[in-house]
Amino acid sequence: MLLFGKGMKVATVTDWAVKNKAILMVGVLLCAGTIYMVFDVNYKECDDQENCLIVAFEVQDTYLIWDKNPQHLADKLSTLTGMDVEIYPVTDSGAAIEAVRLGNADIAFMDGAAAWLAWEVYGLDVLAAEEKADGRVYYNATAWVKADSDMAEAYLDDDDTTDPFALMEGKISCHTGWLKSAGMLIPMGYLIGNGYAEVVGDENEIESLRDTVYGFFSDDSSIPEGGTPYSSYKGALRCLSDGKGDVALAKDSVVNSYCTGEDRYDWCLDIDEYVMLPAFGQAPSHPAMYNSEVMDEETVIIVQEGLAKLGDDDEGREILNDLLNTDGMVVANSEDHLGTYAAAISNVPGIQAYFE
Repeated sequence: MLLFGKGMKVATVTDWAVKNKAILMVGVLLCAGTIYMVFDVNYKECDDQENCLIVAFEVQDTYLIWDKNPQHLADKLSTLTGMDVEIYPVTDSGAAIEAVRLGNADIAFMDGAAAWLAWEVYGLDVLAAEEKADGRVYYNATAWVKADSDMAEAYLDDDDTTDPFALMEGKISCHTGWLKSAGMLIPMGYLIGNGYAEVVGDENEIESLRDTVYGFFSDDSSIPEGGTPYSSYKGALRCLSDGKGDVALAKDSVVNSYCTGEDRYDWCLDIDEYVMLPAFGQAPSHPAMYNSEVMDEETVIIVQEGLAKLGDDDEGREILNDLLNTDGMVVANSEDHLGTYAAAISNVPGIQAYFE
């Protein structure tokens, strides 16, 4: 099998492994064999090793698209910080944590759950956080229901004796995916912690969460795989809109994101047919993490300022949108950014053991 790189470089898999080249790979299945198109990014080959920033970045199949190649981010950060910036590709968030923890990378971008683990268990810290369109560095994990449902009625009737969360029991829930923050971990942590749902199975096993979902909601609840029609925020809302489920567990901005304006989807209901229940809790935006035992304070400030400046021009904003789905990054710290999240998911069975 051959690897085809930028500039028509060719190497065998063995050669690549021996030389320890960090090449971002995406697979394209063609006819009888599998060919890998790659973007050539050298690991730890900074011209100036004393002024080198290594960024751990999760490999995705969208690297087939040149705009999604994180080398653009490295080049822009290099301009903004005056440092040589290189990409260290990793396969998942666990590998990103290990790369920073062991000093193979200086910073890594990861989602809220992985960042919580990196901070809580491995002592990594938040360097900066992505900024939402409304300026927040978090979003609310909420439940969306139809306006004619008993849950909506219980919420809107100004009667403290009617509880919309209690009425969720037995309903068909639409989740964004397995172990997603707003679509799974925060709402289930809330429902378990407040006595609505009981853990089904071993409290130290993450699979008990799946049984707990089905035990509290319905056996027909949607816990989709990625890339399927009802996965992600959009998919959970569509699940509710299509009548496949009774309650969509997503974020507070999901209806405005997909069902308003000229770009609204044809499966959307009228806006007044959706009702958002009180928030389960806050989910942090995706942060950049670093190891304070490895990176000195002066470098921390330089990198923070560079990340914050990414949103100052059109080029930087385009890179942020393509790679991190945000318009900007802001300076942040661990306690402010992750403190409430830790409390929100602490009741999820087996969560810490799973991420470890």
